[in-house]
Amino acid sequence: MYRMIIKKILFGSFVVLFLSSCVSSQVYEDLKAKNETLRAENEALMAQLDGNQTNADAYTVANLRKEIEKLNAEKTQLAMNLAAAENNLERLQKSYDALEENSSGALSDNLALNRTLLEKLEAKEKALAKEEARLKLVEEKLRNRSKRVEELEAIIAAKDAKMRALKDAISAALTNFEGNGLTIEQRDGKVYVSMENKLLFESGSWAVNARGREAVVALGKVLAENKEIAVLIEGHTDNVPYGGNGHIKNNWDLSTKRATAIVAILTENRNIPKDNLTAAGRGEYAPIAPNSSADGKAKNRRIEVVLTPKLDEINKLLNDI
Repeated sequence: MYRMIIKKILFGSFVVLFLSSCVSSQVYEDLKAKNETLRAENEALMAQLDGNQTNADAYTVANLRKEIEKLNAEKTQLAMNLAAAENNLERLQKSYDALEENSSGALSDNLALNRTLLEKLEAKEKALAKEEARLKLVEEKLRNRSKRVEELEAIIAAKDAKMRALKDAISAALTNFEGNGLTIEQRDGKVYVSMENKLLFESGSWAVNARGREAVVALGKVLAENKEIAVLIEGHTDNVPYGGNGHIKNNWDLSTKRATAIVAILTENRNIPKDNLTAAGRGEYAPIAPNSSADGKAKNRRIEVVLTPKLDEINKLLNDI
């Protein structure tokens, strides 16, 4: 029986020594419990030894005391290991507390940084949403503007086609007068009908001759069928000063008289809206050829009829763009 008790004590001491190398709070508690158990068994063994020294089957008291001394030495070693374990546990606890404190500080810093980043992100998201709304509005405006431009291009194309048809109609109406100082051309969306003075007037006069009246009346018939066309009649002279008598003061005055004479013939056609007609005298200040030759002067002495499509519809679209 004593041998079994000794084995238990030795086994327990071995286990305690083995586990002392792995330091944790649980190991520490286990070591402490083992130590208390060994102390209790040691006291019980000592009591048995004191009461059974004459038992022939037991170890001698001397041997038992040696075993006890050995156990006490082991117990001392175990106590030292336990103290070392307690010191290690205390150091570990301090290290853990310091680590936890540092981690809490870092966590707080990270939380503050994350909060700042989230605020910036929310601000950017709001700005982005605002910019997207603005871009949608711009896109809508661009679509509307593109639609207006397409409509404008269509109207301009229709106007150009109309002016080409008008030019062709005037050319057909005045075909008998071509080669007599009459030219018709289309440029910049307008039709220009130029009639030299030799077709219309005698030198220094603003009275339209018979041949010129025929040409103006023929032109008026075409204009009567195109009431949406604005008609500007411009009188032009060469640079030779007016030398006649009467109510004419100068070339500018003469060019104006000749322009109003053409307007008077056109207004005889009641189908031509009078508000479509404008008379202007430009004198010698808008030549189309040099006045250094007789041929150039003849070209500069002219009536120019400028036909322009009314642009009310186009202007409206331009204002909407």
